[in-house]
Amino acid sequence: MIRVLIADDHPVVRQGLRTFLDLQDDLDVVGEAADGAEALALVESLAPDVLLLDLRMPVLDGPGTLARLAGREGGPRVLVLTSVGDPEDVAPALRAGAAGFLYKDVEPGTLVQAIRTVHGGQVLLAPEAAGAVLSAAPVAPDAPAGGAPADPAAPVPPRRGAGPVAPLTGRERQVLALIAAGRSNREIARELAVAEKTVKTHVSNVLMKLGVQDRTQAALYAVRHGLA
Repeated sequence: MIRVLIADDHPVVRQGLRTFLDLQDDLDVVGEAADGAEALALVESLAPDVLLLDLRMPVLDGPGTLARLAGREGGPRVLVLTSVGDPEDVAPALRAGAAGFLYKDVEPGTLVQAIRTVHGGQVLLAPEAAGAVLSAAPVAPDAPAGGAPADPAAPVPPRRGAGPVAPLTGRERQVLALIAAGRSNREIARELAVAEKTVKTHVSNVLMKLGVQDRTQAALYAVRHGLA
């Protein structure tokens, strides 16, 4: 049974979500919160597996709630469910630890599957949210601001609050940043002045080390861990 906590400042939204989710055999709505502060208190007392979190709430908003949860061990998986359409909200939410990002016009069945997906350890985004992340991801420069060339053999240091980062080399990190920017293998090869076959090898290594299936999942990983 997946224990779900709903955090939204609109009572009608909370009641509608509870009514539908309680119909699912594998979901149990254990509580409701009207703001982020109440959500944090209920996380402590109810130990939910998944937190459905609105971004715009009084007292403590969604981003503030994510920031507080980031420092806690064994907290719930957070699925952002919001009516806010600003694409700039997506990447910060992922970096802060959200495991999913959906909009409130989502089909009920899709929401149920999303809860199961994030509870299973995966990251899930609405198509519009994924597009916003990929289109906004900047390309990491080949050299740091000080002008020294990047060391292709240097491992990537972990980012605080984002969980462990796969041990990518400097060159693999460059390739990952370019993947997140939507570049093709040919474009990456041109950018890095290497053969396209070499790029394919780097891409395969990146996917394997990150434990992801495709370039889109790799790009989302990059954004969430501050690598793009």
